[in-house]
Amino acid sequence: MALFFSTWIQFIFLFAPFFVVSMFLALTRGESKAQKRSTINRAILSSVFISLVLFFFGTTLFSILGITLDSFRIGAGCLLFLSAVSLVKDGVRNHATGVPEQEKDDISVVPLAIPTIIGPATIGAILVYGAELKTPIEMLIGVSALLSALLVLGILLYVSNEIERVLGKTGLNILSKMTGLILSAMAAQIVFSGIKNFLNL
Repeated sequence: MALFFSTWIQFIFLFAPFFVVSMFLALTRGESKAQKRSTINRAILSSVFISLVLFFFGTTLFSILGITLDSFRIGAGCLLFLSAVSLVKDGVRNHATGVPEQEKDDISVVPLAIPTIIGPATIGAILVYGAELKTPIEMLIGVSALLSALLVLGILLYVSNEIERVLGKTGLNILSKMTGLILSAMAAQIVFSGIKNFLNL
C-alpha cells in the first residue's frame, strides 16, 4: 500500500495536472462541452497507451541502446529538473512553450497528450520507474498507480472550467509553480540515485 501511494503521488506531480488543466483550457477555448469531453477522452486514452508502452519496454530499450539504468536516471533526472525550473520560472513546461498558438485541428494527441501531458522529461521518468520495479507485484502496483494518476488527471480536466472559476488563472499559475518545486526535488532524487549506483557508493 505504501509503494502504491508513494508511486501514485510521484506520478501525479510528474504529470503536472494544474499546468495541463491551464493548457487544456487555453487549447479548447470556445469549444462545446461535448467537444471538450471528446478531446479529454482521446487525450487520456492516448496517454495511457503511451505510458504503458514506456513503462513495460524501458528495460528492453536500455538493452537495445546499450545504456545502463543509472545513466538514464542521471539524464532523465536532469531533463526533469529543467522542466521543473521552467514551471517555477514561467509557469509552463519548457517543451510546451507556444503550444496554445498551434492550429486546433485535433489537439487530443498532439499537443495535449504529447508533449503537454507526456513530454520528454515525463517519458524519461516513466522509463526509469518501469525499469526499477522488478517483481510482478511491484509492476502491478506501479501500473495501478500510473493509471490512477491519469484517472485523477482526467477528472481534473472534466472539471477544469469549475477549477478555473474558483482559482482563476493566477491560482492555476501558482499551483503550477508549486508542482515545479516538487518536480525539482524528484529530479534531484533520481539524479543522486543514479550517481550513487553508478559510482557504487
